[in-house]
Amino acid sequence: MEEYFEIGQIVNTSGLKGIVKVKPFTDDIKRFEYLKKIYILIKNELKQFVIEQVRYNKNMVLLKLKGIDTIEEAEKYKNLYLKIHRNDAVKLEENSYFIVDIVGCIVYTEQNETLGKIIEVFSTKSNDIYVVKNEEGKQILLPAIKDVIKNVDITNKIIKVNLLQGLIED
Repeated sequence: MEEYFEIGQIVNTSGLKGIVKVKPFTDDIKRFEYLKKIYILIKNELKQFVIEQVRYNKNMVLLKLKGIDTIEEAEKYKNLYLKIHRNDAVKLEENSYFIVDIVGCIVYTEQNETLGKIIEVFSTKSNDIYVVKNEEGKQILLPAIKDVIKNVDITNKIIKVNLLQGLIED
């Protein structure tokens, strides 16, 4: 399992005092208010920063990070990704999973037929959709609903599903 989760990308600066503008990758933008520290991935190395202030502008998060005090310093972090440690992530409800844990799982039918590997998860208004790709490159879209998703084993990266009629073309 991934130890760190990507929660956003620094897309710009804001003002002259080193504030970075972040495009959030989380469902709940207000989640940033509860974080004390974040990590920025710099040349494949994580550097820790303490969050001094959180503000919002439209759908963006404005962060003042300790040690970044000028626009010139903030510019150096443009296009880099913010991460948090798994222990700092929100606690999920039962039968809810982090996307990073779902991607890469092998999907089997209840009859143990291999359907492929989950390559992407996207959200709709009603539920998530798991994009499964088989060895031939064919994609299957599976709704993440309890009638379809029967068992999720994150540790072994295995998901068992019930293929409802019409989910796969013959």
